[in-house]
Amino acid sequence: MALTQSWVMWDERYSAYDFGPGHPMHPSRLDLTHRLAADLGLLDHDDVLVRPARHASDEELLRVHTIDLLEAVRAASADPGSAHGRQGIGTEDNPAFSGMHEATTLAVGATLEACEAVWSGQVLRACNIAGGLHHAMPEAASGFCVYNDIAVGIQRMLDQGAERVVYLDLDAHHGDGVERCFWNDPRVLTVSLHETGRALFPGTGFPGDIGGPRAQDSAVNVALPPGTGDEGWLRAYQAVVPTVVRAFDPQVVVSQHGCDCHYSDPLAHLSVSMDALAVAYGWVRELADDLAGGRWVSLGGGGYQLVDVVPRAWTHLIGVVTGRPVDPGTATPDSWRRHVEQTYGVPAPEVMGDRGGREIRYGRWEDGFDPEDPVDSAIMATRRAVFPGWGLDPYLD
Repeated sequence: MALTQSWVMWDERYSAYDFGPGHPMHPSRLDLTHRLAADLGLLDHDDVLVRPARHASDEELLRVHTIDLLEAVRAASADPGSAHGRQGIGTEDNPAFSGMHEATTLAVGATLEACEAVWSGQVLRACNIAGGLHHAMPEAASGFCVYNDIAVGIQRMLDQGAERVVYLDLDAHHGDGVERCFWNDPRVLTVSLHETGRALFPGTGFPGDIGGPRAQDSAVNVALPPGTGDEGWLRAYQAVVPTVVRAFDPQVVVSQHGCDCHYSDPLAHLSVSMDALAVAYGWVRELADDLAGGRWVSLGGGGYQLVDVVPRAWTHLIGVVTGRPVDPGTATPDSWRRHVEQTYGVPAPEVMGDRGGREIRYGRWEDGFDPEDPVDSAIMATRRAVFPGWGLDPYLD
């Protein structure tokens, strides 16, 4: 039997993380993703292990979160009607529901398991599509996120001796909660590629936000204009991420892959295709392979086009994690399409990509930039803000 190289975290109980009818973050997106990955055969290999989740303990949560938040979540779990917005619980974004504490500690526990296994060398790569809850703050729930599984997982690796962890966030929304947790910690480099906060929640993540006084240049924010498409999005990644991450020299890569940057997502205004998302997943794996000995923990996040986008996007991610990338021209399996149509009464996408094989031409930064182009201007603002602190030339490197 081949050595296990990848873990895919999965648990049927993930469906309990459910804010109720009409809420954008419906658990169906997780079930449809797992079904699609399974029907494509991505999980049927000796070097891939599907692992169940466990609940995070209070002690683990308290390494990042306040006791006030835990108490508020527990109270709301027992009596959802009592929340009234306490610690961000019981709001329109984060409605209280019975069993909220147990549901969200399962997502956190799965990310903890993934981080512990990757850091210890038990496995090289791990993926938890139920994770990526990047908006939760130490003291409050925020933006559909109750507890911050990412920060808890990173903190566990720091507690176990990690000295340089890079966190890469490709969600359309700024990864504000994770940035806040490690704002003053030079051991964690947070890099967020997102739609500008001038147009989108949470209204933060500007180029000048570069970390606290004890961790200058440890926060990197690329704030892209609404409407940014494949070429601009991939260009922004290549113009900033590999260079600054190489300068940081990480021991492990943790990445969040919210797919709400897709052009059909109802909550954001970027215009990225499935094909470009798949390219970026491959780049993140290359980054981990080249700079961190392959150690990579990948997580889900946002994504609110529940049938057409999320399952395909995160199946591409699982394919990259498990070493079997899915060609965007691949047909979605008949069995999966039938399930979608019978269960949800809507047609399912027929192929794994959007572009019909058309090439994405994004242009290399070193070949020159256009100061009149809004995307290039956003890229240059970030490079000017953080590159000098790493000894890099914002114009040349």
